[in-house]
Amino acid sequence: MVNESHPRYAEARELLLGVAELRKRPGEWHTYKMTPVTLWNAAAAGWTAEKVLARLKELARYGVPAALEREIRSRMDRYGSLRLKRRGDELRLCSDHPGLLAAIRKLRSLAGAFQGEAEAGSLGVRPEARGWLKRELIAAGFPVIDEAGYRSGETLALALRETSASGRPVRLRGYQEAAIEAFAGRSDGGSGVVVLPCGAGKTWVGMGAMARLRCETLILTSNALSVEQWIRELLANTTLEEKDVGAYTGDRKEVRPVTVATYQILTHRTGKDGSYPHWKLFGDRNWGLIVYDEVHLLPAPVFRMTADLQATRRLGLTATLVREDGREGDVFALIGPKRYDAPWRSLEEEGWIARPACLEVRVPLADDDFVRYHTAAKRVRHRIAGENPLKLSAVRALLNKHREQPTLIIGQYLDQLRSVADRLQLPVVTGSMPHKRRQELFDRFNKGELSVLAVSKVANFAVDLPDASVAIQLSGSFGSRQEEAQRLGRILRPKSGGREVFFYSLVSEDTDEVEFARRRQRFLLEQGYRYEVNRFVPDGWEAEREGTGR
Repeated sequence: MVNESHPRYAEARELLLGVAELRKRPGEWHTYKMTPVTLWNAAAAGWTAEKVLARLKELARYGVPAALEREIRSRMDRYGSLRLKRRGDELRLCSDHPGLLAAIRKLRSLAGAFQGEAEAGSLGVRPEARGWLKRELIAAGFPVIDEAGYRSGETLALALRETSASGRPVRLRGYQEAAIEAFAGRSDGGSGVVVLPCGAGKTWVGMGAMARLRCETLILTSNALSVEQWIRELLANTTLEEKDVGAYTGDRKEVRPVTVATYQILTHRTGKDGSYPHWKLFGDRNWGLIVYDEVHLLPAPVFRMTADLQATRRLGLTATLVREDGREGDVFALIGPKRYDAPWRSLEEEGWIARPACLEVRVPLADDDFVRYHTAAKRVRHRIAGENPLKLSAVRALLNKHREQPTLIIGQYLDQLRSVADRLQLPVVTGSMPHKRRQELFDRFNKGELSVLAVSKVANFAVDLPDASVAIQLSGSFGSRQEEAQRLGRILRPKSGGREVFFYSLVSEDTDEVEFARRRQRFLLEQGYRYEVNRFVPDGWEAEREGTGR
């Protein structure tokens, strides 16, 4: 635990962000938890157990418990104890610990993964078992450093332009160049995850990696709108031509040297036990690079296919490594370790992302809804709280406060969102809306023809609305930290004059929404942001004492 009043709080928080994740935040006390994956990511970044322990002992008020010291040493010392290497055409699992290799060979989950005779310090591995081996071993607590190399893939003449299609100079930012170098420039480069805030240009890192490697590339992303955005950016900022770039979605099936596909089309199948007909896309060409956009949303079936693609370079792009399904270990094993992570606050201070004010607004329940909430089954209480009708008054007040500022109203429940939009005479964008109509509304918002737009969960994914400066969150998915980061990201593009942006989360008072809101905020609090808590009353606002962060 770390206390905000600690004289070296900033140092302690920076250390803990590198080796742990925030779990609780009751007031000024912050509780962090070290997990195997957070410690292995630290080890992949160059930290050693000795360095971590030395910093912890320097900053800890009461010393480091012996049990924690043993855990850190045990976990971090395992990183590097197993390495996959290539000897000619043969794949070998190598270790300086013969007893470890002997124990691994006895694992039932890996029966059939090995071939040939064991040698001193190594085991022969079947090429097709490369991903399976890494996934099973990390589940057993032993990460594998993969040094077996990657195929080059089909070459592709590709470079970043000097000027974009709009006439602007094409220049990578310093942190984007550093991220590309961390991914592709090291001796074991070719797989891993780059973590950047929404609005910081993750697409540019992908394009820069493609230009560095100059190979045919498969890009996987979250939805059809994101597919179009990727294609638009590629054609505007690289030397690729339209004939080189294809979209593979529900509506289009183009396989070209650079193909952009959705996770949804890859995971589509005709029945519960049917095959995945579009998985052939992975083998349709000799891809030299696969880019996993929004890797925190990677569906479980794609993990299974990725396990078979370990000879192909893999780049994951995300704003957060948090996965609500707990599969961070699979990301580490099958996509690769965290290669680069730019702190949100540092990019904000340099002017690359906007400066957000994060405010939680607690809205009381009307008497009838209060009774209905407390007499309802637990499973339906969250929806009653989320659809609190009095939130409409709070939305009106916020729109009046930020009149003429480009504003997004984001909601979890379509009935609620449509009701609010109808009362306020606003257009609503939902996932079921035809793509063309959705893009028309986004374009009107970007041109300033619409100052307020109501948006469903599509706001959780890649949506290009650079001028949005206010977001009002009506309701959310329980305690999803992923969602909180993505929704804040919708307003983080830097604004002219360095204007502050505002992120409001409406929470029904005295309901489980309050605790869920605390959970959702953990990721952003890790980044150093403060959540101010206010109470909405019919005549205005009452400020609460609660607040934490910077």
